[in-house]
Amino acid sequence: MDRIAASGRKGWFAAYRDATWFKVAYGWGLRGNEVRHLQTSDFYRNPKAPEFGKYGVLRVRYGKPHRGSPPKPRSVLTVFDWSPEVVEDWVAVAQLGGDEGPLDLFTSERGTMVSVNCVRQRFSRYCEELGLAPGVDMHSFRRSYTTHLIEAGIDPKFVEDQLGHEFASTTGIYDCTTTDFRQQTLRGALDSTMREAMNTGEHGETGD
Repeated sequence: MDRIAASGRKGWFAAYRDATWFKVAYGWGLRGNEVRHLQTSDFYRNPKAPEFGKYGVLRVRYGKPHRGSPPKPRSVLTVFDWSPEVVEDWVAVAQLGGDEGPLDLFTSERGTMVSVNCVRQRFSRYCEELGLAPGVDMHSFRRSYTTHLIEAGIDPKFVEDQLGHEFASTTGIYDCTTTDFRQQTLRGALDSTMREAMNTGEHGETGD
């Protein structure tokens, strides 16, 4: 985005919008349609996490519905310390901080709500230009969010609620933990078992 702006070419606003869209999708683990419908009024404070300011909770109004049902809303707690700054900066650049009431967070250059397909096509082009591996798509942000929280030791039930899943098995599909993480988890479990065995040997076995 900086290179586009410095060159005087058109398109810096759309590039900045896309970059912010991707960061928001990852920062709160959102689906594309959920990001599309976000408004400035969807963020509010979390009294349990004052360090995030007015971006402590994100109200998702267009969560994935059941078949034939209306959109399913949910609240997503902010977990990354960098994510409020991303939104705050975008609001300032896009001039969305006025008193006009709720404003769409992501719009086209003409001021209309940007479509998911438009951003998806642009994302595919970015992936091609960057030489990213085939199979990377916009939903990869949501998968990465899930994986990184699990690897950070966050309770799986908390992650499930953040994603808006009804079943843990659904969240498990999104969990793509690395081989290193699995090996470290195994090593930790084996070491713990060994310590317990040694302690038992030192102090003698206890009766039932």
